[in-house]
Amino acid sequence: MDPLSALRDFTIRGELDKIVRVNDELRLGSDYSFPCSAETAYRSKQGNLYTLETLLHYVNNHHLKHTEYLINARAQMIPCVTFPDRKPLLDYLTGKISSSDSIEFVLPQNPKVPDLPLHNNDFPFSENDVARHHTPDQNHNNINGFTVLKEVEAPVDYMSLIYGSERPLKDREELLECKGRNFYGVLTAATKREEERQRIESQQRKDGLVAKSRLMGSDDRGMAGYGDEMGYDQAPKPKMHLKGGKIGEGVPIILVPSAFQTLITIYNVKEFLEDGVYIPTDVKVKQMKGAKPDCVTVQKKFSRDRDRVVTAYEVRDKPSALKTEDWDRVVAVFVLGKEWQFKDWPFKDHVEIFNKIMGFFMRFEDDSVESAKIVKQWNVKIISISKNKRHQDRAAALEVWDRLEEFVRSRSHS
Repeated sequence: MDPLSALRDFTIRGELDKIVRVNDELRLGSDYSFPCSAETAYRSKQGNLYTLETLLHYVNNHHLKHTEYLINARAQMIPCVTFPDRKPLLDYLTGKISSSDSIEFVLPQNPKVPDLPLHNNDFPFSENDVARHHTPDQNHNNINGFTVLKEVEAPVDYMSLIYGSERPLKDREELLECKGRNFYGVLTAATKREEERQRIESQQRKDGLVAKSRLMGSDDRGMAGYGDEMGYDQAPKPKMHLKGGKIGEGVPIILVPSAFQTLITIYNVKEFLEDGVYIPTDVKVKQMKGAKPDCVTVQKKFSRDRDRVVTAYEVRDKPSALKTEDWDRVVAVFVLGKEWQFKDWPFKDHVEIFNKIMGFFMRFEDDSVESAKIVKQWNVKIISISKNKRHQDRAAALEVWDRLEEFVRSRSHS
């Protein structure tokens, strides 16, 4: 019996414990004895024939997870069964299936047939018996009236010899394993480094950018030579026509609600618009030292276009404190979704408001639709953020900036 069939027979009978290793041989009870490295008829999907030692070790340890099985086999310096071969091989060895396409029973290499005797009195069969069982062809000789089989040389399968010598170190499953690696941690660390870098660069540019923004709408008289010294372009900048053709001069204004039930307030607007990070208002209030600010200056620190000129904006939450000329500088508002937010505003209705001012409504992405029911009737942009996935805040902030800059450009050219 061949090694594979013998191992299958012992596996089905539940007598694997009767298989013992003696030196370099595996003895299957008192019935069979094979070399440990004897190749079986079961061919791996990688092309090599599994040895008897490999199959015995696997069938004894098939209950282990594949990673644990690989470690165990390597510790004993035994070649492994690959992951794709595990189940079909186990099904065959345990008798669940009777055959497999992976099994290749081959005849022994260079089979030899003993020569027939040359003398009639030494031959136990008659000449007719021999003629009846053997038909002469190119592989037979006729000697003294008897047909004698010739030794047939089987072709050498060199690929099988190569596959039999190969010992795979890793399969596809192992190559994909990265022990000790947490890719979420890598992403978080990289994001923090990028935010810190942007924070430092922004702080270094802050004073100059705010000054530049204020100069954009001011009179250019007396500024000759000053712009060159500061590194600014002295070319006149377009001014914003926001209200009845009247030109609004100075730093543009963004209004936010003073109520705490909105996501964006004067407390957390700077971190969201400048750093692309949403921090709840109550958290910022606890962190704040000193009185509540009346005005916060923000600027776009990140952009898809790194060469774009950065403009500073003033953020306020008290529309009642604005003067008539200040309303000409209002370019955006974060809305609550309540009509009373626009009480005493110098506009006829919300249609006129959102025709001259860009509106934004911030919401959590899993909030009910009812929370935005009124807002959907207005000409405002709804921006959704996650309650927990802070790495998505940057994309939301960037969307606000893109919409705002597009709106300002359209009003400047109107």
